[in-house]
Amino acid sequence: MPVRESASTRNTFATASSVAAAILLTVGLSAGCAKTDDNSANIVRTTTNIAGAAVVGIERDTSKACPLPSSPDAVSGTRSVTHAAGTSEVPADPKRIVVLSTAALDATCALGLWERVVGATTVAGPTPQPSYLGTGVDVIPAVGAADSPDPAKIAELKPDLIIGPATDNNRYGALQAIAPTVLVGDDNGWQATFTGFAEAMDRKNAGTQALADYRAAAKDAGNAVQASLTQASVIRFDPNQIQVQGGNSFAGQVLGDAGVQRPAAQRGDSFDVTTLSAESDRNKLEGDIIFLSFAGADGLEYGKSVMTADDWKKLACVSDRREFAVDDTIWHGNGLTAARALLDDMRLNLNGYVTD
Repeated sequence: MPVRESASTRNTFATASSVAAAILLTVGLSAGCAKTDDNSANIVRTTTNIAGAAVVGIERDTSKACPLPSSPDAVSGTRSVTHAAGTSEVPADPKRIVVLSTAALDATCALGLWERVVGATTVAGPTPQPSYLGTGVDVIPAVGAADSPDPAKIAELKPDLIIGPATDNNRYGALQAIAPTVLVGDDNGWQATFTGFAEAMDRKNAGTQALADYRAAAKDAGNAVQASLTQASVIRFDPNQIQVQGGNSFAGQVLGDAGVQRPAAQRGDSFDVTTLSAESDRNKLEGDIIFLSFAGADGLEYGKSVMTADDWKKLACVSDRREFAVDDTIWHGNGLTAARALLDDMRLNLNGYVTD
């Protein structure tokens, strides 16, 4: 097993240059220079783009993405934890954790416990784990893809706790036979999901405090950029349609916590748009600013085809050069660490414009 970084030596996590290199390699962008508009410190202009949209987060520093370890609620014995698949007797302050989803890994990071993760499922893409969590997590042994974890590999790692999504309910018996297992659903929103994982790791109190700190940070970030004055449109391209991210989406919830306003058409639940030929459909995407993400390589290709077509260019926010491409693993994520990263993106770019 590779030597893993301590919390005090995480300066080898992804920094500005390594994150930029990963993005450039993944989407084949032409890089430019970032510069600040002389008239306002709040306006960020960049020439690195996808089909005209400025790419956000290229200089993201993830060296402090995961804080120092939080304190457990208990130090010995076991606890009964009720979860989506039943009730499990889990150890106090677990030391060897296997995670079966990005949301679970995000939670270990947010609570400072990522170094206790001995195995994790992987995601599709250029890195085995989302880059916003830093490169340190890439040394964690893989236990299969997120949709098909391998019980044999998990058993070899001798975990004392397994945490994952409710969608693994059909595997619960096999997982529970290996180690105490807690499966958490996401029906009640990302904050409830995080709280479920925090309780599983004997960090309910720390999780409550982390969420309180996040809510205060969201409010402060929104106030800093006068978020209530801007209506932000949030769009995700999947391989064959446009997903409008509504108030029930992860991005919609985090932006709402910061006080960012949404266009009237996007204040309900998320919905799909298949064509922009009619003005009524284009109006569903319109806003003062538009944040765009892409569901993998196929989503990127479809997004480029839409963004280079005439109908897209009729959007006022596009004509105004206020379109920004964001990291899909963050803006379409599910976790406290992702939420913090999204707040950074919002704060740095909500009042932004794009230049060539």
